[in-house]
Amino acid sequence: MSRRLGNVRWRIAILIGIGIIINYFDRTNISVATKPLMQQYGLSKGQMGILLSSFAWSYALLQIPVGALLDKVGVKWINRVGMILWSLATFMTAMVSGMGLIIISRVLLGAAEAPAFPSASKATGYWFPKQERGLASSSFDAAAKFSNVIGVPIVAYSVTEWGWRGGFWLTGVLSLLYAAAYWIFYRDPKESKSLGDVERRYIIEGGAQESGEAPGGIGKNLSYLLARRKVWGLTIGFAAYGYSFYLFLTWLPGYLETQMHMSVLKSSGYTIVPWIFATLADVLIGGWLVDTLIKKGHNPSRVRKTLMIIGMIMGLAVAGAAFTTNANVAIVWITIALSGLAFSAPIGWSVPALIAPKGTVGIVGSIMNFVNNVMGILAPIVTGFIAGDTGSFALGFVVAAIVLLIGIASYLFLLGTIEPMKSPFVD
Repeated sequence: MSRRLGNVRWRIAILIGIGIIINYFDRTNISVATKPLMQQYGLSKGQMGILLSSFAWSYALLQIPVGALLDKVGVKWINRVGMILWSLATFMTAMVSGMGLIIISRVLLGAAEAPAFPSASKATGYWFPKQERGLASSSFDAAAKFSNVIGVPIVAYSVTEWGWRGGFWLTGVLSLLYAAAYWIFYRDPKESKSLGDVERRYIIEGGAQESGEAPGGIGKNLSYLLARRKVWGLTIGFAAYGYSFYLFLTWLPGYLETQMHMSVLKSSGYTIVPWIFATLADVLIGGWLVDTLIKKGHNPSRVRKTLMIIGMIMGLAVAGAAFTTNANVAIVWITIALSGLAFSAPIGWSVPALIAPKGTVGIVGSIMNFVNNVMGILAPIVTGFIAGDTGSFALGFVVAAIVLLIGIASYLFLLGTIEPMKSPFVD
């Protein structure tokens, strides 16, 4: 049956997932190089937090404009241009000297990578029926976690062998190679020559989103969506996840290197443990289990909301790391927290394509990801200054837990039923 149906959609999912892996290599290379960068430029933890957050300045700022462009221009061309630009920005980081130019390079990288997740969510809406949306979304969201499993040790080795710039040269080459592969292989369903009639019908009849601009235009739809409680319920909840995620993404190697006094290579070994479990939880719970429960007839909205909230509750384990000085115990708490957050995230990423009116998936996803990446700016800065002022990351972990409680309340009381909103611009 699967042979008759075809699997072009899953090849697209793999292509998108590989792109997110490469994308996150470029984001995490600087966190692996935390210790040598601090030593070379004499940075405090607070100053390093500002540097770690600089990627998210432009990344967050451009989320809503990028979402509107994705709905108007489409996924293919926005990503093609973005991938070439992010490769060049990574090379630039390896070549420049001085903190000012490094920050500029990171800001350019954030701008170039801004379409990555909204476009992945939108492409998933194009390519997958609703009953496969969980696993399809986890295929790119889990890639962000898995990138740390393979990327952190690879970049750590590069930094150890060739200095901190070596990690940027390596990830720049990989980014350029992926840009070429995406240019060759990605097409939307309506223009794909390899998509058979049976699979195309299966995708459309399963409730896949159609490509094309939304009725009413970008401005009116943006205003309408910003006034919806459902959109803000999703956005606040997902942003709370994002605070803890970016804390770990940017500071976990630095926490192990500075507070636990590990070498770059040893810290990379510890760092990959929670990311391995996060990857598995993302795929098995946030993807496979969600789709399985829905296919068995359970209420789709209740399944998604329940698992999202359970994952966020597990994320509260981040507070446990605040009360230990034992690296092994801290990693256990962090692993529990990241695993829960990991399977909550792909469910969150599947929601824009499930609630957005026709043609507005990019806008809904970009609103959600804009506020999420404001957390990406705040988390490394707040955590860095807390660690610098107190000499410990403990209070920073407690702050993350408090933010998660706000997110849980948002999912519970604001999001409502996960079902499509009606567009006021369609008769």
